[in-house]
Amino acid sequence: MEAVIYVRVSTKKESQESSLERQVRELEKLASDHDFRVIKTIEEQASGFDVDREGIFELLDTFKEKQAGVLLVQDDTRLGRGNAKMALLHQLHKLEVTVYTVQDQGTLRLSETDTMVLDIVSIVEEYQRKLHNLKIKRGMKAAVEKGYRPEKNLQSTGAGGRRRKDVPIEEIVRLRNSGLTFHDLAATLRGFGYDISKATANRRYREYIKNAVTEAREEA
Repeated sequence: MEAVIYVRVSTKKESQESSLERQVRELEKLASDHDFRVIKTIEEQASGFDVDREGIFELLDTFKEKQAGVLLVQDDTRLGRGNAKMALLHQLHKLEVTVYTVQDQGTLRLSETDTMVLDIVSIVEEYQRKLHNLKIKRGMKAAVEKGYRPEKNLQSTGAGGRRRKDVPIEEIVRLRNSGLTFHDLAATLRGFGYDISKATANRRYREYIKNAVTEAREEA
């Protein structure tokens, strides 16, 4: 199993260099004890309360790219402190990363409080997804009720769930003229596979109207 070592100290004092070196040695031993192959070692000197850390971004990118499935740290405080730690643990959980620590000599053991917080965050996130899907459904229903026929106006998005980058301005105008808000308009098009936000729909519509007015003036 491929693993990433992450070590951190809170200050940039020279005295902290030995702490980083010690953490690396201990984590390399932990990797050896569990037959992990270390593909990357990330060292960082930054506050644990700070989320904006280059090492953390590199760490998350590595796991998103499926280069490794295990994270090795001295203890959970090396990941961060307070809300920063919980946010990172939540992201690691979503990426299905297993965290091993020297302190636990195995998989990370969270406190009851930390476990409860992560459970709450997961529940909230799940309801946010449900609300998002309901908004899309609401927008699609409103469009159909106003006479919009997706089987005639939109082509199939194809297999694999790939989203289109090009959004047909004709459909934006058609839905807008049917009385849909930009929020519902964007939700409707997303439901049919078009990657578009409320702001983009608004901007594309305004550009269309502006160009139409310009052309009308030139013809006059």
